[in-house]
Amino acid sequence: MPDARAAAPPAPAAAPATDKPRSGPARALERLGLTTPLALALHLPLRYEDETRLTPLREGRLGLPLQTEGVVTECKVELRPRRQLVVRLQDDAGDELVLRFIHFYPSHQKTLAPGARVRVRGELRGGFFGREMVHPTFKAVQDGTPLAASLTPVYPSTAQLPQAYLRKAVAAGLARAPLDEVLPAGSVPAGLPTLRDALHFLHHPPPKAQLATLEDHSHPAWQRLKFEELLAQQLSQMQSRRERALLAAPALPARPGGLHERLLAQLPWGLTRAQHRVCEEIATDLAQPQPMHRLLQGDVGAGKTVVAALCAAIAMDQGWQCALMAPTEILAEQHFAKLVQWLAPLGITVAWLTGSRKGKARQAMLAKVASGEALLVVGTHAVIQDDVVFARLGLAIVDEQHRFGVAQRLELRRKLRAQTDDGRPLEPHLLMMSATPIPRTLAMTYYADLEVSTIDELPPGRTPIVTKVFADSRRHEVMERIGEEVARGRQVYWVCPLIEESENDDDSRGTPLSELSNATATREDLAQALPGVEVGLLHGRMPPAEKAAVMACFSAGELQVLVATTVIEVGVDVPNASLMVIEHAERFGLAQLHQLRGRVGRGSVASVCVLLYGTPLSDTGKQRLKAMVETTDGFEIARRDLEIRGPGEFMGARQSGDALLRFADLAEDAPLLARARGLASQLLDRHPAAARAQVARWLGPRAEFLKA
Repeated sequence: MPDARAAAPPAPAAAPATDKPRSGPARALERLGLTTPLALALHLPLRYEDETRLTPLREGRLGLPLQTEGVVTECKVELRPRRQLVVRLQDDAGDELVLRFIHFYPSHQKTLAPGARVRVRGELRGGFFGREMVHPTFKAVQDGTPLAASLTPVYPSTAQLPQAYLRKAVAAGLARAPLDEVLPAGSVPAGLPTLRDALHFLHHPPPKAQLATLEDHSHPAWQRLKFEELLAQQLSQMQSRRERALLAAPALPARPGGLHERLLAQLPWGLTRAQHRVCEEIATDLAQPQPMHRLLQGDVGAGKTVVAALCAAIAMDQGWQCALMAPTEILAEQHFAKLVQWLAPLGITVAWLTGSRKGKARQAMLAKVASGEALLVVGTHAVIQDDVVFARLGLAIVDEQHRFGVAQRLELRRKLRAQTDDGRPLEPHLLMMSATPIPRTLAMTYYADLEVSTIDELPPGRTPIVTKVFADSRRHEVMERIGEEVARGRQVYWVCPLIEESENDDDSRGTPLSELSNATATREDLAQALPGVEVGLLHGRMPPAEKAAVMACFSAGELQVLVATTVIEVGVDVPNASLMVIEHAERFGLAQLHQLRGRVGRGSVASVCVLLYGTPLSDTGKQRLKAMVETTDGFEIARRDLEIRGPGEFMGARQSGDALLRFADLAEDAPLLARARGLASQLLDRHPAAARAQVARWLGPRAEFLKA
């Protein structure tokens, strides 16, 4: 019988996802990645509709969904106030309901002809002519037509993919998917159903199912899926760690009186206890004949660069080369300047490789890298280009590693392999650095195959940064404060989200771009408001040489105010800068705001970060600004950022094109994660076949992304 939700052709019952697409809905399935029975089986409902019962009209409540049944008494097209189809329905108790369709087809009029018995579902409203539904779902029935036996799933969908077609495709996939148990008996937490039973329940819950437990994902069926997914992820990470333990790397023990000790002796400051501790942890790894795979994390300004330099000195002291890769030229250049200052007096040649370095200068650098003359190579992703050949690469360092896409980090691991030594391939040691601290639960999940070193204290003498929040309407007050800071001999950053006006009316977050300040116009406004003050401009579209010149002028104090985009997010170190203004702060991520704030407070003078926001302010924007005001602790910022954004965005996982965890929630599923972590080790030791089957079922080719 006709059904308003089933306008598309019926889904093939046997193999909807494997046949060659011949229609719009089939192509839409492919775009969603629903190309196998298992993918369809794991495509879970967003919500459910209750079509298991009929409710008389007189018992319905306005504003709530209702399913009822009756006979059509009238069906006509009305032209005022606009063309619409108006249908009157009378239920078995004699109560009337108006069905109103603004968009309709001839098939609507045919199904809803007077005298037809129809089952309808929609939100019950109060209208001028009594109770009504606007655009309800409907289908023709006979008296006594059976009701649905289970709740009706509503799936995530896309254009050209009607729910009726998708439901049939999912049901067909669920029937054919390989869902047999692969885990040994007794390994699944008590009280959880089999995987097959869990999925059948989630796709077709019975009428008496507790919807609240389905919506908050606390139902045992949901818990089984979460456990399975977390287990596969932990297995993949642990297997990666074990595989790495079988690889060979150059053993680089620190030599007494070696280069690292000479570097430490010439530094004008002493290391903190935390820096000493992480240096020892990294040195212990470097001394092993297996490749190190370690994350060095620490808050903004904690001193990660000098730790990396000291560890690189251990490798270079024994004739091995080191590569340091940063995501932006500004950050790479900052590293280069520091490392040359520290290492050149000790006789170390440092090469500089970026995308903008071309011609003879680049060829000269490549020759020094290939010959081994350059023991340290600093640059952007240009470090891993095909024409870069290392003589003896022993240590690779990746700064702000989360800023690289997952696939790019995988490419880095593939390309940065040391040349063979006596016929044995050697992997370089790998040190990743991040100023975005990783919450413990996240580290256990995404970095289970990593060792983590944490610098949990700042060098002495750093003054706390005061963060203030103002509406954009108070810009003039902020400009006055800038004048006061400049008069004291201090410098100021002003950060904007855009470079110049765009012809686009709107951006991805729905805010008209014309309402957003841009760096070019803001520079002009500040120059007019602050006569006699040198105001510079820095943005990502400027040629590298021009960016370097602007930064050099600001670092030298020749510019008092620097208007910039987020190219200054990392790597910029100007101790005299004491005021940071971030315009439209509500549009920046929490970790990004914290990074930007870290550009001030790098000297001994009290510093202020001003967050200007536009109105209206979203709930997410309010959460971000509130967190920035309440804490300057990077670890607390990271925890709140994880709560707000979720792990996919936090980790940069979206750059891989696929979220790494679909069902588990790291903020709520810590007990399941701990259980999965414990079981993973046992499976690898005692049931390797089951471990392989689990990873293959849940991750497939995505397992490689978890090793990046």
